[in-house]
Amino acid sequence: MKLLSYIEKGSEQLGLLHEGNVYDMQSLHPQLLSKMALFLGDWDTQIRLASQALEQIISGKLVVTSTPFGQVQLLSPVPRPTSMRDGYAFRQHVAAARRNRKVPMIPEFDQYPIFYFTNHQAVDGPGKIYCMPDHFNKLDFELECAIVICKEGRNIKAKDADEYIGGLMIMNDMSARTLQMEEMLLNLGPAKGKDFSTTLGPYLVTKDELTNYEVPAKPNHEGKSWNLAMKCFVNGKQVSAGNLADMDWTFAEIIERASYGVTLYPGDVIGSGTVGTGCFLELNGTGKLENPDYKEQWLQDGDVVDMEIDALGKLSNTIVKEDTDYSILQLKKHAHQS
Repeated sequence: MKLLSYIEKGSEQLGLLHEGNVYDMQSLHPQLLSKMALFLGDWDTQIRLASQALEQIISGKLVVTSTPFGQVQLLSPVPRPTSMRDGYAFRQHVAAARRNRKVPMIPEFDQYPIFYFTNHQAVDGPGKIYCMPDHFNKLDFELECAIVICKEGRNIKAKDADEYIGGLMIMNDMSARTLQMEEMLLNLGPAKGKDFSTTLGPYLVTKDELTNYEVPAKPNHEGKSWNLAMKCFVNGKQVSAGNLADMDWTFAEIIERASYGVTLYPGDVIGSGTVGTGCFLELNGTGKLENPDYKEQWLQDGDVVDMEIDALGKLSNTIVKEDTDYSILQLKKHAHQS
């Protein structure tokens, strides 16, 4: 099942996507809820009713008005996540990034999955991403996949964790690299390098639609993995290619660590981390390592970023510069004089 959030008459609405048509969720059954947050909070009942309604649409027993997918104003499938964590699950990306910095691969990567918290109040869907002047100082995309938690749990074991995943969606973890690197010199962050926009979309795909894509997890790992090709295009030119099955740490294992001594709630979003080749930071580093004259590429005002993951659709965003010259990079204090 494909679930999406969109604007209808000025307010957020939950819809079901089938064969290119969007069905208002509440038109399908009186007990179906109108917003993703509410739907996730009553997942077992809501998904059962929605599945029954979809079967009736397919059989022709239920005939209701729908809107072509291309005519709805999409939001993030989960417009207001209750929290947002981002993992670091692809060894290829981590190893390449460290190689490009001329430092050895860190052994702790293979011992436990890690994540950081990002701004769950700065989530966008398909469409425009508004960026400040400082963001354009090495502005980057990150090609990722994300899950959303669909039931409350604490101290969840990896063997049980897939039951807590409501579905998968494409994620673009936007990054302002100069801000990120500046503040991480103080061993804290990423903070301002990440908190201005994370985009999700175009819809949430439930796990039942992905059964045919399931593959075994990597050796010595547990949880579901999916053979889904991942691609990113900037202004129509492909720049990244990977596969979700390349995740070394599974979402189940990330959930196990994230829920240790902590309650996860419906609406919590967890990203996979960047797939190998999935950002300009890695691509530029590799290019310069192979060719000292390599010309770096970063996102610019007006650029269109298209991300595609098999079975999860296409997430398209356009970079837009805010009409201001305000800079926090220029607010640095002078070095302390002793």
